Amino acid sequence: MSLLGKAAVAMWWSVRPEQRAEFGDWHSHEHFPERMSIPGFRRGSRWTSTTDAEGFFVLYELEQYEVLTSKEYLDRLNAPTPWSTKMMPHHLGMVRSQCRTVASFGGGVAGSLATIRLSPQAGREAELQAHLIDTLAALAQRPGMTGAHLLITDTPRTSAPTTEQQIRGKDGAADWIVLLSGYDADAMEDAIAERLSPSSLHKTGACQHPTNGRYRLAYTMTPQDLAT
Repeated sequence: MSLLGKAAVAMWWSVRPEQRAEFGDWHSHEHFPERMSIPGFRRGSRWTSTTDAEGFFVLYELEQYEVLTSKEYLDRLNAPTPWSTKMMPHHLGMVRSQCRTVASFGGGVAGSLATIRLSPQAGREAELQAHLIDTLAALAQRPGMTGAHLLITDTPRTSAPTTEQQIRGKDGAADWIVLLSGYDADAMEDAIAERLSPSSLHKTGACQHPTNGRYRLAYTMTPQDLAT
């Protein structure tokens, strides 16, 4: 898939088994429609971990970076619904990154997704970014792949803890984020092993020990899907 817009909110968290049914109902039927009604939200997608029974990844794609500080968005974050207030404490180990979309290649929404969270070595940021952009442009065209993207966290300077964050507790944040999507999970794994392994990333300017995740698509929504 090619990301829609120039910014994104990328989130990872866990939900315990006893809360997953209600979480899916709330997130699909209240929370996603609420977010998609905010001006500037282009698409939301929820992904279920294939390696962690409790893990999720959620991506909101935004028209512009300024949506992150828009009154409409902040009003929602600071006035959660009763159902949201109930569900927020069940978002365990939340990592939430407000990002600029640096590069995005591909098109369409596929069933498999890989996330790679990494940080650049000091002084090698430009080298790593150039390498990743070249690599991702090539990977998006490979058989089995549908998209390859680079996000860089850029938390708004005016950002303060919102009511939702206060309910959850302190959120973590990623630094740089690589997303790979595909219709063939094996092809995606081969691409990562060849071009985006920890050793390859380290040689081209990344710090050691990136954090990897593997997911399958659970749900996606755009503003056009809202009931009129």
